Amino acid sequence: MSVISKKQIVKFAPKGADSFYDAIKHRVEEYFQRENINTHANRKMRIKTIAMMSMYFVPYLCIVTGLLSFSPLLFFGAWLLMGLGIVGIGASVMHDSNHGSYFTNHKTNMMLGNILNVLGGYSRNWKIQHNILHHTYTNLDGLDEDIDPGVLLRMSPHKPLKKFHRFQHIYAWFLYALMNLFWITVKDYRLLFRYHKNDLLRKEKITLRKALIELSLLKVFYVGYILVLPIMFSGMPVYQIILGFVAMHMVAGLALACIFQPAHVMETSEYPVPVDNRIENTWAVHQLLNTTNFSPKSVVTSWFIGGLNFQIEHHLFPHVCHVHYPALSRIVKKTAEEYSLPYQVLPTFAEALLMHGKMLKLLGKQQPA
Repeated sequence: MSVISKKQIVKFAPKGADSFYDAIKHRVEEYFQRENINTHANRKMRIKTIAMMSMYFVPYLCIVTGLLSFSPLLFFGAWLLMGLGIVGIGASVMHDSNHGSYFTNHKTNMMLGNILNVLGGYSRNWKIQHNILHHTYTNLDGLDEDIDPGVLLRMSPHKPLKKFHRFQHIYAWFLYALMNLFWITVKDYRLLFRYHKNDLLRKEKITLRKALIELSLLKVFYVGYILVLPIMFSGMPVYQIILGFVAMHMVAGLALACIFQPAHVMETSEYPVPVDNRIENTWAVHQLLNTTNFSPKSVVTSWFIGGLNFQIEHHLFPHVCHVHYPALSRIVKKTAEEYSLPYQVLPTFAEALLMHGKMLKLLGKQQPA
């Protein structure tokens, strides 16, 4: 698994004068000033938040109050809907809040970002893995944990190649479905010990002991409301509750993986290797070379997955709420063309998944670079 230390901190090339990043920042600032809008959430975002929250909590209330005890099929369907609710809240609400792009107030962002704790996750771990490691060191082997899911999947050309990897484009989707279940049971504890060892918990201003107590209490709370209460009050057999719970997380895990992985694990990604702990490109150019957009014209896709189909814009401007990404994409694409830089975009979600599958197949055969 990835390990980061002070000796391994990678530095990107200095941006220099009249850089690509300076140009897009200036043009984006001009856009917000010209349109007289701020970079945070708007009315549409708040309405969507209510919709996403309802997709999770309304089915849960129907389950725990026994309203669906007359129909095993509807009971199971409610769990599946909650799985989609996890995706919607995670991609559209929690994600923006933990990036500080939902509200202008830090404490309010933190409060809403902690909704992840209610969904079985742990926001402190998430912010370290996603905000710090993934966003800073995108596709850098040993630093970006999003491309280091363990020995069963090879998501970087610099990882050791195993014989079974030649089948990973087939079995990866099943492992994706198990991702959430692994995260809420084992992974959060593993991450805490790793981040403590690598002195990353200081970013969250918490000791390992306090973090372990906090995490354990949150897990007890989660198990209590998501399993114990339905067992006590839903009027359904325990096996159906367990089945619904597992199905909920499998839906969420598969969907979230299919949203995030095609953004970076693609044939067009560069996967550079630092030389003397340095990358030859600037950070902004590195993001362009290792990120792919998809389905830019689909309003439904963009609405449901929190604008993460505009992954380039998100990586360049994570502090901006995703409702603004479609407008920013026109600015970023035009500026990239002016600087003769690639702007990777696929027209549909299906094409993005297909290319990701092809990349998994390639990585399953390709010898380490």
